[in-house]
Amino acid sequence: MSTPATQAPPAPAPGWTEIVEAHARIAPRIRRTPVMTSESLDAMSGARLFFKCENFQKTGSFKIRGATNAIFSRSDEEVKRGIATHSSGNHGAAVACAARWRGVPAWIVMPRNTAAVKCRAVEGYGGTIVFCEPTATSRRETTERILRETGALLVHPYDDDRIVAGQATAAKELLEEMPDLDAVLAPVSGGGLLSGTSISAKALRPEIRVCGCEPQRANDAYLSMTTGTLQAQESSDTIADGLRAALAERTFAILRRNVAGILLVTEQEIISAMRTVWERMKIVIEPSSAVAVAPLLKPGTLAGMKLPPRADGKPAKIGVVLSGGNVDLDSLPF
Repeated sequence: MSTPATQAPPAPAPGWTEIVEAHARIAPRIRRTPVMTSESLDAMSGARLFFKCENFQKTGSFKIRGATNAIFSRSDEEVKRGIATHSSGNHGAAVACAARWRGVPAWIVMPRNTAAVKCRAVEGYGGTIVFCEPTATSRRETTERILRETGALLVHPYDDDRIVAGQATAAKELLEEMPDLDAVLAPVSGGGLLSGTSISAKALRPEIRVCGCEPQRANDAYLSMTTGTLQAQESSDTIADGLRAALAERTFAILRRNVAGILLVTEQEIISAMRTVWERMKIVIEPSSAVAVAPLLKPGTLAGMKLPPRADGKPAKIGVVLSGGNVDLDSLPF
């Protein structure tokens, strides 16, 4: 597990007030997803696990939280020419959905290798897909072109305080339901979910340990946290297709302040964790969700997290954010 190399700067906005306001804004439109448990996975991990099931969320992932907050906190004038973004899938579907609720068009820049099920979801919500090459440079350049051509408002997948505040509402709900968690784990890509999770968790329980989880094949967050310097990532071929982006300065600053470290997992560990959840919990999660489960099924993870013993003498209570459940059922990895 990585640890921050240098003292972190003060965390930027959003703060707790913005998260509470975001939750009130989006609550009428999203689902308050369930928190599930599994005795089988508890036994495998040696901890008591509490899964925040965003795979049951509207559009199939947590992304609808941030997209709804970002789009509905804007004025009519700001959104009148529509919304544009870039996405590996889940954020694009969420933006398309929230834009339809707002009554404006949405353009979604997506890599050509995006899973077909995620492309169908974007189109099903009324979004217009513009394909790009599967590199950070192509994403950025294609998005800039669409913004010039349409005059649309950019809703960035993670480099946006409104997005971070919206994503933070998942952990807010989790800690409201399970207030005495010792730790919470969430996957990390661009850092919107993990940043929001860390702000909510620390606001509600300052002593909690927050850990990010990341594929070894897309380990820019681990490297950034280890070196204290933001690391770029041009592309990645991890099976966790929702985790192929890199941190932004905004999210990196929040993680350095609030996050204890980043847990890395292999591709096979991701696949194994995904299958275990399917088999034992009877729920569908995507590989990106499994990235937050996989470390807990590895020997030594709990010791590495250095959780203090509980006063009641029982095993640690750990929250896990299952980020989504959008899987191409024609291309399962097992």
